[in-house]
Amino acid sequence: MKYTGPKAKRVRRQGVNIYGADKYDKILQRKPNLPGKSPRARVGRKSEFAQQLVEKQKMRDIYGLSERQFRRVYDRASKTKGQTGEVMQQLLERRLDNVLYRAGFARTRMQARQFANHGLFFVDDVRVTTPSFLVREGQKISVRPKSKSSTIFAEILAAHEKYMPPNWLKVNSGALQVEVVGLPESGTTEQVVDIRQVIEFYSRN
Repeated sequence: MKYTGPKAKRVRRQGVNIYGADKYDKILQRKPNLPGKSPRARVGRKSEFAQQLVEKQKMRDIYGLSERQFRRVYDRASKTKGQTGEVMQQLLERRLDNVLYRAGFARTRMQARQFANHGLFFVDDVRVTTPSFLVREGQKISVRPKSKSSTIFAEILAAHEKYMPPNWLKVNSGALQVEVVGLPESGTTEQVVDIRQVIEFYSRN
């Protein structure tokens, strides 16, 4: 297994499987130290700003967004009623590509984004080709009928046989359908990021 590719290096630098694929979990288990650092190497204490930057980059990489896209999510969250961090996490989780990933219909968010771009899924029987489309409570997402028999979905579902989706999604794996039965709560979103640091980073810029 390669540990030196650009994605592998980024995963090791972040210390988190930001791409979701199983192989990166294995890389982190075998190579937990930073790229170019021995296990005994000491890393100097980061400044407050540096820590905030790391958390922002980590969260941005997890959801696979550009800086412009990610900043737009923050701006929207900061203007919405409620705790900015919780609202921001909700907005990210409600993206169509993330829902497909969370439902177990894609191995990674990147793959889910490709499925959405290609229009392989309908939202309430309407074909959607925008990965950033925000789903709402009560909506149903289903695979396009002509894509249902694709072998790629059979392989993904087999790999996710024991996968448990978050409780705000009601998944019918056999029919490749998912219903949004609630809104993402803090306990069901990414827990590897300190969202407070992300908010503090943007609030000072």
